[in-house]
Amino acid sequence: MVIPTLGNYGGLRRVLDAYSTQDAPPESFELLVVADLADPDPAAVDEAIGTRPYPIRRLTGNLAGASANRNTGWRAASAPLILFTDNDTIPVPSLVSEHLAWHRRHPSAETAVLGHVRWAKELRMTPFMRWLDHGIQFDFPSIKGVETGWGHLYSANSSLKRRFIERVGGWDEERLPYLYEDIDWAYRASRFGLRVVYNRRAVVDHLRHDATLEFWKRKVRRLAAVERDFVRIHPEMEPYFFELFSSARRQPRVRGRGERLARFVPRSVPWLGPRVWSATDLAYRQALAPHFLSAWEEADEAAAGSPQLGRSELERSSAGSSPGGPK
Repeated sequence: MVIPTLGNYGGLRRVLDAYSTQDAPPESFELLVVADLADPDPAAVDEAIGTRPYPIRRLTGNLAGASANRNTGWRAASAPLILFTDNDTIPVPSLVSEHLAWHRRHPSAETAVLGHVRWAKELRMTPFMRWLDHGIQFDFPSIKGVETGWGHLYSANSSLKRRFIERVGGWDEERLPYLYEDIDWAYRASRFGLRVVYNRRAVVDHLRHDATLEFWKRKVRRLAAVERDFVRIHPEMEPYFFELFSSARRQPRVRGRGERLARFVPRSVPWLGPRVWSATDLAYRQALAPHFLSAWEEADEAAAGSPQLGRSELERSSAGSSPGGPK
């Protein structure tokens, strides 16, 4: 099991505490905590790890960014199965056993198991947080059965066969150190026959206190620069977020009434629910669009002046953020 970490020491401690309560035997897994090279306090990582009833090692990524941390982790692992998760995703007691059982059920090298990521129950849910779950941060509601596409392979809770990772190659730590790194890896893996199955019982609770509109106004600026890089690497791919926010900018401004009603009206309410959430969706996209699109234009200008993206720009995108975010 590989957990990249950058800051968030209290959250990491809680995550590791929860692995002490797994219903799988402690000897059935080893946990590799990979501290980011940019972590400001490695001693705090060691303190959060402490002494555990299961095998655990602390490693350090060779470059800054989640991609390098994941590569460091899976390459150091000795197990044939690698479970990737995060320092803010608290596992339910059956997480490990569910992943193991599903790999026994699906033994082919190309089959990955996607687990479910839900908001931690202790958080105060907002309409914005619910909106993030529909194609922005994750998109679990769009998965109707067991089989799903490669675009849903979120490293916040997914497991793969080590031999398949070796066949595909690691995460692109030079060009995509943070944000879009999962999409890039899964897209490359799809060419090798990647198959993703969704186990709704393999659950982690996402404990993020900064899932706010103001935080995402900053985050989409980083996201824009990275998506621009992704479509430069894969010119055959459409820029998902660019199209999403460009479409919102072209539409008449909404007044925000949908967002106010969204606190009380679920999507499932006949007639009213879809209308309220359609307006809420547009309101949030229009609130974020200027921040994303201005950063996209800046990335375009930078690309015109320098065809090769340097690590310094990428490191600025990943610095100060724990691994995670939109996948």
